[in-house]
Amino acid sequence: MRNNVEVQIVSDLDSIPEPLKLVYWAERVLAGRIEHVEMAIRVVDLKESADLNERFRKKPGPTNVLSFSCEPIEGIPINLLGDLVICAPVVECEANEQNKTIEAHWAHMIVHGALHLLGYDHVDAVQTIKMEAEEKKLLNLFGFANPYQEVVS
Repeated sequence: MRNNVEVQIVSDLDSIPEPLKLVYWAERVLAGRIEHVEMAIRVVDLKESADLNERFRKKPGPTNVLSFSCEPIEGIPINLLGDLVICAPVVECEANEQNKTIEAHWAHMIVHGALHLLGYDHVDAVQTIKMEAEEKKLLNLFGFANPYQEVVS
């Protein structure tokens, strides 16, 4: 059995990639790192993102991606890795501001969020370097440029 990635889209923006692309990117992040897990990707609008960001991170306003890890309960076998919540309008706006294609930025958000679910973080310089290196490597596999390199138009 391979990993199972479910996509829920509750945003009506036209710039959201096809669910199969979102699944593909997520499965590639998980491949070779973890097996037999389930995760969900929920694509939302500004209000839901802002509500979740305030509730769980105590930060106002919407954000690009939130990662919610599933904490196992001792004695209960569970194969849930966690959930990603991605705010479509924020991703679209950031892609435009950063002169990136919308697809490249969506791939980055999936990679970034999935790496968080796998335990990667960017709370200090050492962790940031490690996480960004993985992001660059994966995005390169998908044919996308370094997401941290400034694009000049």
